[in-house]
Amino acid sequence: MNASSDLPRVFVLAGRDRRVVRGHPWTYANEIRMDAETKALPPGSTATLHRVDGKPLGVGSFNPRSLIAFRVFDADAAMPLDRRFFASRLRRALALRERLFTEPYYRLVHAEGDGLPGLVVDRFGEVAVVQSSTAGMDALLDHLLGAMEEVLAPSTIVLRNDGRGRALEGLDARVDVAKGRVGGPLVVREGGLDFLADPLGGQKTGWFFDQRDNRGFLAPLARDTRMLDAYCHTGAFALRAAAAGARSVLGLDGSGAALALARESAARNGLDAVCDFREAEIFEELARLDETGERFGVVAADPPAFVKSRKELKSGLKGYRKLARLAARLVEPGGLLFLASCSHNVAMPDFLSETTIGIGRAGRSGRVLRAAGAAADHPVHPALPETAYLKALVLQLD
Repeated sequence: MNASSDLPRVFVLAGRDRRVVRGHPWTYANEIRMDAETKALPPGSTATLHRVDGKPLGVGSFNPRSLIAFRVFDADAAMPLDRRFFASRLRRALALRERLFTEPYYRLVHAEGDGLPGLVVDRFGEVAVVQSSTAGMDALLDHLLGAMEEVLAPSTIVLRNDGRGRALEGLDARVDVAKGRVGGPLVVREGGLDFLADPLGGQKTGWFFDQRDNRGFLAPLARDTRMLDAYCHTGAFALRAAAAGARSVLGLDGSGAALALARESAARNGLDAVCDFREAEIFEELARLDETGERFGVVAADPPAFVKSRKELKSGLKGYRKLARLAARLVEPGGLLFLASCSHNVAMPDFLSETTIGIGRAGRSGRVLRAAGAAADHPVHPALPETAYLKALVLQLD
């Protein structure tokens, strides 16, 4: 049923196909001819996309109930989206990661960046954590799981299908173990350290591989200083800094479960004497630390997304401005400030602008040492800026 002649055909409105022809993998609902037959297609249907004159534009998944109605998997409309297809894409993704990393801890599949829209796969050694965010990927999940057995043969496959994007596709949240078992936290190796991650109950897949390079850059700069790690989650920035020679590290987070893993990871690596982790509301705690005169040589703040949709952009930008102001006040003269945004709706120029305003309102000035994004296991689709969601800044403050 994957031969293109057997698949339903979806047509782009006249004059609305230019972006797809240039390689963009998305077509929005208002760009598609929504006749009765097209509207009746089940969400997640595999279909072919066509210009009004019938010329094929590709094969992918269609959801008439989603704003992003069509997601192109391949420009060849005759390409079957079967186990063989998924195995080919997984092999390509795996070959890239094995060139990039010496240990099997990385994002194996980064959605459109790896030619698999709606799919994220994070690898923790012999455990793979899968996130499907679209009806189309849900419908193809059996092909994916079969291909993963063929290419990777993991001992355990966890389905973390509970991301916010699923609601936009009309999907329920679902967390399950498709293969094997999860007996407790997973071990993640990074920078010569062992960290712990919770693939079933932690944020996203339980670990943030995207900040790997930023942690590696910041950690040695914390040597012989006091460091503050706000929104520390399971302690990745904190422990990397402690291992690099920070005198002391204070980690703050609102999740007691994440902090428990951070403390356990610190003990596991012999860094518990250097690290202190506290549960707190971050903005309140940053203000309190300022009031008590606390100052740090390095302050890092990697918050969850403040802007989850376009309608939240204005208020979210104010949140980044406030975070920059509160964090900057805690940096000692000549010290470093690391700020990050994982909101794909926030562009780097806007993030930098809000950071600059916040620093200024803290009465500080400085210079940008580094502007960066996610690590290389999060490849960016050249036609889809949303895949470059992470923005990170390192500044030295006067």
